[in-house]
Amino acid sequence: MTIAAAQTIRRLGLVEPLMNKTISHGMSYGLGPAAYDVRVAETKWLWPKTGRLFSIMERIQIPPGMAERVHDKSTWARRFVTIQNTLIQPGWKGFLTLELTNHSWRPVCIRAGMPIAQIVFEFLDEETEIPYGGKYQDQSPGACPARQE
Repeated sequence: MTIAAAQTIRRLGLVEPLMNKTISHGMSYGLGPAAYDVRVAETKWLWPKTGRLFSIMERIQIPPGMAERVHDKSTWARRFVTIQNTLIQPGWKGFLTLELTNHSWRPVCIRAGMPIAQIVFEFLDEETEIPYGGKYQDQSPGACPARQE
Protein backbone atom coordinates (compact mmCIF):
# COMPACT_ATOMS: atom_id res chain seq x y z
CA MET A 1 0.00 0.00 0.00
CA THR A 2 1.01 3.60 -0.58
CA ILE A 3 0.61 6.19 2.20
CA ALA A 4 -1.23 9.43 1.39
CA ALA A 5 0.81 12.64 1.70
CA ALA A 6 -0.50 15.79 3.41
CA GLN A 7 -1.63 17.39 0.15
CA THR A 8 -3.53 14.22 -0.83
CA ILE A 9 -5.33 14.09 2.54
CA ARG A 10 -6.29 17.75 2.05
CA ARG A 11 -7.32 17.37 -1.61
CA LEU A 12 -9.50 14.30 -1.01
CA GLY A 13 -11.29 15.84 2.00
CA LEU A 14 -10.68 12.79 4.19
CA VAL A 15 -10.95 14.72 7.50
CA GLU A 16 -13.40 17.43 8.60
CA PRO A 17 -12.56 19.87 9.95
CA LEU A 18 -9.07 19.73 8.52
CA MET A 19 -6.55 21.71 10.57
CA ASN A 20 -2.93 22.49 9.84
CA LYS A 21 -0.44 21.14 12.39
CA THR A 22 -1.24 22.83 15.73
CA ILE A 23 -0.21 22.36 19.38
CA SER A 24 -2.73 21.64 22.14
CA HIS A 25 -2.02 20.37 25.67
CA GLY A 26 1.68 20.19 24.72
CA MET A 27 1.05 17.77 21.81
CA SER A 28 0.58 18.24 18.10
CA TYR A 29 -2.60 17.55 16.15
CA GLY A 30 -3.77 18.23 12.62
CA LEU A 31 -2.25 17.60 9.23
CA GLY A 32 1.25 16.16 9.21
CA PRO A 33 3.54 15.12 6.35
CA ALA A 34 1.97 11.65 6.00
CA ALA A 35 -0.80 11.40 8.62
CA TYR A 36 -3.49 13.30 10.45
CA ASP A 37 -3.40 13.52 14.26
CA VAL A 38 -6.93 13.52 15.72
CA ARG A 39 -8.26 14.88 19.03
CA VAL A 40 -10.43 13.26 21.67
CA ALA A 41 -13.99 14.65 21.92
CA GLU A 42 -14.79 14.16 25.60
CA THR A 43 -13.10 14.40 29.00
CA LYS A 44 -12.86 11.11 30.92
CA TRP A 45 -10.64 9.52 33.50
CA LEU A 46 -8.75 6.44 32.40
CA TRP A 47 -8.16 4.37 35.52
CA PRO A 48 -5.07 2.19 36.05
CA LYS A 49 -5.04 -1.16 34.26
CA THR A 50 -8.37 -0.43 32.50
CA GLY A 51 -9.66 0.60 29.11
CA ARG A 52 -12.37 3.01 27.96
CA LEU A 53 -14.00 4.13 24.75
CA PHE A 54 -13.45 7.65 23.44
CA SER A 55 -14.76 9.48 20.39
CA ILE A 56 -12.73 11.81 18.20
CA MET A 57 -13.64 15.40 17.24
CA GLU A 58 -13.00 14.96 13.52
CA ARG A 59 -15.27 13.25 11.00
CA ILE A 60 -13.45 10.76 8.77
CA GLN A 61 -14.51 9.61 5.31
CA ILE A 62 -12.66 6.78 3.55
CA PRO A 63 -13.13 6.37 -0.23
CA PRO A 64 -13.46 2.83 -1.67
CA GLY A 65 -9.85 2.95 -2.93
CA MET A 66 -8.32 3.61 0.51
CA ALA A 67 -8.09 2.24 4.05
CA GLU A 68 -6.82 3.90 7.22
CA ARG A 69 -4.74 2.74 10.13
CA VAL A 70 -5.06 4.18 13.63
CA HIS A 71 -1.75 4.43 15.50
CA ASP A 72 -0.59 5.53 18.94
CA LYS A 73 0.94 8.95 19.48
CA SER A 74 4.35 8.50 21.06
CA THR A 75 3.60 10.99 23.87
CA TRP A 76 0.77 8.77 25.12
CA ALA A 77 2.71 5.54 24.60
CA ARG A 78 5.51 6.95 26.80
CA ARG A 79 2.88 7.43 29.51
CA PHE A 80 1.77 3.80 28.99
CA VAL A 81 -1.58 4.86 27.51
CA THR A 82 -2.17 3.02 24.26
CA ILE A 83 -4.69 2.99 21.44
CA GLN A 84 -5.92 -0.35 20.13
CA ASN A 85 -4.42 0.05 16.66
CA THR A 86 -7.16 -0.57 14.12
CA LEU A 87 -7.68 -0.84 10.37
CA ILE A 88 -10.63 1.25 9.14
CA GLN A 89 -12.20 -0.29 6.06
CA PRO A 90 -12.68 1.35 2.64
CA GLY A 91 -16.01 3.18 2.41
CA TRP A 92 -16.36 3.84 6.17
CA LYS A 93 -17.39 7.32 7.33
CA GLY A 94 -18.23 8.91 10.65
CA PHE A 95 -16.66 9.77 14.00
CA LEU A 96 -14.25 7.07 15.17
CA THR A 97 -14.60 5.40 18.54
CA LEU A 98 -11.15 4.62 19.91
CA GLU A 99 -10.31 2.04 22.55
CA LEU A 100 -7.70 3.39 25.00
CA THR A 101 -5.92 1.36 27.67
CA ASN A 102 -3.99 2.68 30.67
CA HIS A 103 -1.19 0.19 31.36
CA SER A 104 0.24 2.27 34.22
CA TRP A 105 -0.60 2.31 37.94
CA ARG A 106 -1.75 5.97 37.82
CA PRO A 107 -5.10 7.38 36.76
CA VAL A 108 -4.88 9.61 33.68
CA CYS A 109 -7.32 12.36 32.78
CA ILE A 110 -7.89 12.51 29.04
CA ARG A 111 -9.32 15.97 28.31
CA ALA A 112 -11.53 17.00 25.41
CA GLY A 113 -9.38 18.51 22.65
CA MET A 114 -6.24 16.56 23.52
CA PRO A 115 -4.42 15.01 20.56
CA ILE A 116 -4.94 11.27 20.92
CA ALA A 117 -4.01 9.22 17.83
CA GLN A 118 -2.45 9.30 14.36
CA ILE A 119 -4.46 8.33 11.31
CA VAL A 120 -2.49 7.05 8.32
CA PHE A 121 -4.40 6.84 5.02
CA GLU A 122 -3.29 4.14 2.58
CA PHE A 123 -4.23 3.46 -1.04
CA LEU A 124 -5.42 -0.01 -2.07
CA ASP A 125 -4.08 -1.54 -5.28
CA GLU A 126 -7.55 -0.87 -6.73
CA GLU A 127 -10.98 0.24 -5.46
CA THR A 128 -12.71 -2.47 -3.48
CA GLU A 129 -15.87 -4.07 -4.85
CA ILE A 130 -17.32 -4.32 -1.35
CA PRO A 131 -16.91 -1.04 0.60
CA TYR A 132 -17.81 -1.03 4.29
CA GLY A 133 -21.53 -0.98 5.00
CA GLY A 134 -21.61 -2.46 8.50
CA LYS A 135 -23.15 -1.53 11.81
CA TYR A 136 -20.72 1.34 12.55
CA GLN A 137 -21.31 3.24 9.27
CA ASP A 138 -22.12 6.96 9.73
CA GLN A 139 -21.18 6.72 13.41
CA SER A 140 -22.31 9.83 15.33
CA PRO A 141 -20.08 11.82 17.70
CA GLY A 142 -19.71 10.17 21.10
CA ALA A 143 -18.10 6.87 22.04
CA CYS A 144 -20.06 4.00 20.52
CA PRO A 145 -20.01 0.67 22.40
CA ALA A 146 -20.10 -2.66 20.58
CA ARG A 147 -23.35 -3.23 18.68
CA GLN A 148 -25.14 -6.49 18.04
CA GLU A 149 -25.49 -7.54 14.39
